[in-house]
Amino acid sequence: MVPDLRARRAWTLPHIPDPALVLARLLVVLGTRPEAIKLAPLVYELRRRVPAEAVHIVATGQHAELARRALAAFDLQPDHELPALEHGLSLARATAMMLSRLDEVLVELEPRWVLVQGDTTSALAGGLASFHRGIPFAHVEAGLRSGRLDQPFPEEAHRRLLDGISDLLCAPTERCREHLEREGLSRERIAVTGNTGIDALEWMRRRSTPWPEPACLRGIAPQTNVVLVTAHRRESWGLPLRAIGAALRALAIAHARDSRWILPLHPNPAVAAPLRAALGDLANVHLLAPLEPAELWACMARATFVLTDSGGLQEEAPSLGKPVLVLRSCTERSEGVDLRIAELVGTEVHSITSACDRLLRDPVALQRMRPQRNPYGDGRAAERIAEALEARGAFAR
Repeated sequence: MVPDLRARRAWTLPHIPDPALVLARLLVVLGTRPEAIKLAPLVYELRRRVPAEAVHIVATGQHAELARRALAAFDLQPDHELPALEHGLSLARATAMMLSRLDEVLVELEPRWVLVQGDTTSALAGGLASFHRGIPFAHVEAGLRSGRLDQPFPEEAHRRLLDGISDLLCAPTERCREHLEREGLSRERIAVTGNTGIDALEWMRRRSTPWPEPACLRGIAPQTNVVLVTAHRRESWGLPLRAIGAALRALAIAHARDSRWILPLHPNPAVAAPLRAALGDLANVHLLAPLEPAELWACMARATFVLTDSGGLQEEAPSLGKPVLVLRSCTERSEGVDLRIAELVGTEVHSITSACDRLLRDPVALQRMRPQRNPYGDGRAAERIAEALEARGAFAR
């Protein structure tokens, strides 16, 4: 069923304070769990510098419940929630619906600046809606490049489009800045900030240390290897995801006595169904609902290594001293690969099993991959982004 776009006024906006009483109005647009996690520290930093009512969180409805839960983990909630998108929408329809709804929000709120993060459909819609209305916007996590438009899909195209039209490019690393300048984007638009995902991890670590032990870790002997696994990328749906499931099955059986495999599953049936079919009957494989941020980081802290196709986990794992095997053939986070704290293993059964088996059996190989520092951030990205916005007049009356 195609949603009726004429029903676009199905939500209401809360009362907005008198603009004369507000120093600035900054709109933070997000729609997915990773966006909520990575933007939470920035919301706090902005609200530290301007009145809290001047900073509004708009949730697009892309992954409504997951985003809401992630914000709640940081004691935040959306100021405006758009209707949850129906499951199974095409990328084009989802983008069109969010673009139309966000345009109405921009007309209603008249923000001074808009902030979007990363490369999701929500970020693309937020950036385009701002561009169409002539409202300056900042792209947080700008300049990441895999070198292939089809991997990750559609994220690589989304971030290139956003970088081309944004007013402030918040590049997490020097390499990202180099990518942007090589594409002809002026240095004046770029600020090298670090990655706000590291800010989020450090914020949670300061707030709650040690993290509460998730149920999936209870009773696991100290000498047992724990592998944290996530897989969800759209380009892996179908045969690649089935190959990942087959590789994990072979590994879990081969290491039945000395390993536990923790798999928080993305709720999309295209992801969860093949992994449940491959792994659901194995006693040393824990198939879980998506974990809260602190629970996920507690699992990562306990893990021997991380096996993932997630960009966020590639960034966060070095802060916890964990090697990463990347379930992709290329990555936009190449700093870890260059430092040999991350390794691309693709989605073929043999390459996955051989790489994991090596780290499970060879302590020397595992130790060589342990990170000594995090190349993606130092926990001060939100502060630098706020300073860049202030320098561009975002906080002026």
